[in-house]
Amino acid sequence: MSEPLRVLLAGAVLGQPAGGVRRHNAELLPILARRLASEGGRLDVLAGMGGVAFDLPPEARVLESEVPAGPPILRAVTEGRAIRHRLFEAQEAGEAYDLVHTAHFPVPRQLGVPLVVTVHDLRALSLEHTPLSRRLIAGRVYGQALRHAAGVIAVSRTVREELIERFQLPVERVHLVHNAADHFKPLPRRPRADAPLLHLGHLEPRKNLSLLIRAIAADPSLPQLVLAGAAKGDEKERLTALAVELGVEKRVHLFGPYDEGELPDLLATCAALVVPSKLEGFGIPVLEAQRASVPVAISRAGALTEVAGREAPSFDPGDPKACAAAIRSALQSTPEQLATARVRAERWTWKAAAEAWYDAWQASRRIAHDVD
Repeated sequence: MSEPLRVLLAGAVLGQPAGGVRRHNAELLPILARRLASEGGRLDVLAGMGGVAFDLPPEARVLESEVPAGPPILRAVTEGRAIRHRLFEAQEAGEAYDLVHTAHFPVPRQLGVPLVVTVHDLRALSLEHTPLSRRLIAGRVYGQALRHAAGVIAVSRTVREELIERFQLPVERVHLVHNAADHFKPLPRRPRADAPLLHLGHLEPRKNLSLLIRAIAADPSLPQLVLAGAAKGDEKERLTALAVELGVEKRVHLFGPYDEGELPDLLATCAALVVPSKLEGFGIPVLEAQRASVPVAISRAGALTEVAGREAPSFDPGDPKACAAAIRSALQSTPEQLATARVRAERWTWKAAAEAWYDAWQASRRIAHDVD
């Protein structure tokens, strides 16, 4: 049995809407809390003003705070104070923490306890619509935080390799903790003749959904399109205006946010899943679709090829015609191809991811002690 480990997790953003980051935490934190408790350790979650948007087991102690989810600078200042106060209380009570864990930037500083940071993607440094000045500031913020962290967790090999190369991080401090998709039970496929193409996820610029609309406009033979997910900012209005401009407004349907119970049916009844993102640190909907034997077409961006496999039809995220061609290829997927993709997707499990996260925490504690 490993030495008991006490972890304080910075949870100011755990009240956020459904999405990949929330899924990651909702699946992994309960497993980790039980594992730590079984070995005499514990997981405490310092929640923010928005609370925690998913259930945690009794083994995870949720601590309330007045830390706001944003804006980032205000969150960083108030969260740093709240974490330092909690660390002091625990120390005085003889229950000092071994690690602090966070997954959002800026990270708290001067804690006196080793810090582990999860990075889901590098959108703040890479997205073209992010102003250059903000990208430069983000680069300094990320670099300083990651170089001083006892451990860094990346959700894909793609993100891990980029972190190591960009920030010159020691490879032994950067750990891979993948996502998974075994959180739902797929239904038997039953697409009708007029089954739609499907996109799952938030409606936001980095998802590149305008390219998808342009693709179906370029190829009238493609099925209609369903965009399932909550819209951010004015993205719903922007996409609706584009569909009207291109004359495909009757072929584009904004489904809106969907809940857990609707996911199996959405996948069972669609013609294919299409992911045209400009940047993805992982891409959980890809695995969800493959586990449900749904054809998939992906952009060659971020970790999507890593997750879907190089056999998945793919396209340049700036080329609508290439997107249309990849969709047509996906729609022609054979049962054998879909079965192979399903078996591959089923190898990614949340249990294995939780074990990798636990190992990363233990390794980070050892590294911090060796440095001391």
